[in-house]
Amino acid sequence: MFENLTERLNNVFTQLRRRGKLSAADVDTAMREVRMALLEADVNYGVVKDFISRVRERAIGIEVSKALNPAQQVIKIVNEELINTLGNPERLNLSGSRPCVIMLVGLQGSGKTTAAAKLARQLRAQGERVMMVAADPYRPAAVKQLETLGEKLGVPVYSEAGIKPPDLAAHALDKGQKGGNTVLILDTAGRSQLDNTLMDELTAIAKKVHPVETLLVVDSMIGQEAVNIAKGFRDAIPLTGLILTKMDGDARGGAAISIRSVTGVPIKFIGTGEALDALEVYDPGRLASRILGMGDVLGLIERAEAAFDQQQSQKDAERLLAGDFSLEDFANQLRQVRKMGPIAQVLEMLPGGMGQLARQIDPKDAEHQLKMTEAIINSMTVHERRRPDVLNASRRRRIATGSGAEVQDVNRLIKQYRDAQRMFKNIKKSGTRGLPRLFG
Repeated sequence: MFENLTERLNNVFTQLRRRGKLSAADVDTAMREVRMALLEADVNYGVVKDFISRVRERAIGIEVSKALNPAQQVIKIVNEELINTLGNPERLNLSGSRPCVIMLVGLQGSGKTTAAAKLARQLRAQGERVMMVAADPYRPAAVKQLETLGEKLGVPVYSEAGIKPPDLAAHALDKGQKGGNTVLILDTAGRSQLDNTLMDELTAIAKKVHPVETLLVVDSMIGQEAVNIAKGFRDAIPLTGLILTKMDGDARGGAAISIRSVTGVPIKFIGTGEALDALEVYDPGRLASRILGMGDVLGLIERAEAAFDQQQSQKDAERLLAGDFSLEDFANQLRQVRKMGPIAQVLEMLPGGMGQLARQIDPKDAEHQLKMTEAIINSMTVHERRRPDVLNASRRRRIATGSGAEVQDVNRLIKQYRDAQRMFKNIKKSGTRGLPRLFG
């Protein structure tokens, strides 16, 4: 989402690093570029004005003039003020009597139903007994969609035909209390635009079930209109937080930077993909790092911990260093890496040049290559995976045919496997000194 903004800001920072001591004119030039980059990213004009004013005041002040590295100090100030603009992180409030009711609201097409399932998955992983409530009787197939998602997650879904949403919510609360549920997630109806009927219905539901959280789900790809929608809902009903969806899209991203400052409503989650595990707890520091091209190493570690079997990974690491790993092990590692999400998205979370590399990668091509590699390995027999040395020309032709690949694709995979085997043997023998001999 922030690809263009990140690139523009990094160009500004590169120019600053080329200078020694920074003059007020240097800072003003940099701030003009930062201002244009933010405005082009669809950040609210008032937010940009305040942000630039704060950065400039600090950048030409004593804290930069006495800094050993003025350029790095300015970048640090930009990072700190961006975090300040993005707002403080706030967590879900799950206090009070059980079940706690979380009401999701928003316009049609914002992603409420999918967000409900993602949130249910996350809360269940934290030990909560979750039930989802299909409180949208108007959109065709809305109930069926939630039931399908609930079945996939193993989370119960409450629905009731021919009853108004406020009464349905009350019945769901009663069932949740009797069934020992600790959290109820209400997927309420949306409209194509803000209207009194929608707000009256949401108010009536809130009076019946007294939600501890009323979260507005907003499509971040609609830019500044997302800010206007948030203001409209905030003025009509008491919002406690926001969920920004489709943050993995190709929008300019300004809504994410503007929305907290303009509305005063905290962002609590961001949706980073279509998969049910693609929901992140909002962390302004980590988002700022990604915007500025510094990566999100903590986020990457969390993804890895969620995707990888720790005990198995330890055993695999020992075998890797012994040079005693097979293509079967390689396939298992590949499947775990793919659980972390799209490869381009994972690379973007790395600092430095890897984020730039991610922006040069065609995500579809990267995913295709991973699937092709897995298909090639799956087309081998168990014996072939464990003893790749037996792969003669006829076996390779059979594997290529079975996986829909070319023989050269199979040859390339075998070469990569052998190169990796040699690399890990070198590391075992001489530590990291073995790396230059392999790649030098």
